[in-house]
Amino acid sequence: MREHSDPRTAGADAGRVLVFGDVIDDIIVIPRAPIRPDTDTFAQIDRRAGGSASNVASWLGALGVEVDFLGHVGAADVTRHVAEFAAHGVRAHLVGHDDLPTGTIVVIVDPALHSRTMLTEKGANVVAGPADVTVSALEGISHVHFTGYTIFSGAPPADFQAMIARVHAAGATVSVDPSSVGFLADGGVEMFQSAVHGCDVLLPNLDEGMVLTALTDPAAIVEALTARFPVVAMSLGADGAIVQETGGAPFRVPTLADTPIDTTGAGDAFAAGFLASWLVDGDVRAAAESGSRASARAVSATGARPVH
Repeated sequence: MREHSDPRTAGADAGRVLVFGDVIDDIIVIPRAPIRPDTDTFAQIDRRAGGSASNVASWLGALGVEVDFLGHVGAADVTRHVAEFAAHGVRAHLVGHDDLPTGTIVVIVDPALHSRTMLTEKGANVVAGPADVTVSALEGISHVHFTGYTIFSGAPPADFQAMIARVHAAGATVSVDPSSVGFLADGGVEMFQSAVHGCDVLLPNLDEGMVLTALTDPAAIVEALTARFPVVAMSLGADGAIVQETGGAPFRVPTLADTPIDTTGAGDAFAAGFLASWLVDGDVRAAAESGSRASARAVSATGARPVH
């Protein structure tokens, strides 16, 4: 089995990846005691750059993959977010908006339950969409990744289908992360499936897999999803991940995390670790193990992006 001696260069041979979608300012709140209504509760509050697509791009860059990112932020935040991406080796091409703020999420972390609650303001992300992925943007690109946050921002499924066709015509592959059970419920499973039809890799978590298939058993979920997607890699939180490709059998990889500090961005790190390896040689087992390593690294620190 292939091993990488340095995880920071695990994806050096993965080709050039284009990620587009959400850019977020995360406000991460870790209460020091149970939250008390109508009064104060002491908490640790950190402000970090986030956004599912942005996080995946940053983890890919940290793993040695050559990455370009397309997104939208408030005009005053362009320089700051370009620098945040650059710190992870990502070339960001951001459109600044005078009337729309940068998207913001308040993430409330429950350390005891290893869970998180998110309050979301989409901001300028509402104008991000498949139209950003032009023919010229695809020059030299081997893979494109995007998330459900962009799918549920308003562009019709036909626009995503046209974008996927452009990507495939350019000789590149496509991956998608559903990203949000809440948005899947709001926007509808049928709409999501229509928008992402033809994608090569699906990267859901267990809750998203259950919504997409109406099944509860992880093995049954990935088997059902491989009828639509050639490769399915589903993260299972503390139980690791389960992966299947069309024509193969499902298999599990364990989590490598000990005691998580903050699970924000763990799925994004898994997706990046998986893609950084899979894009090199298509080995889904090695890719799953790479995803597990990246996820363990993500939950060992506060924030959704690599520590630099």
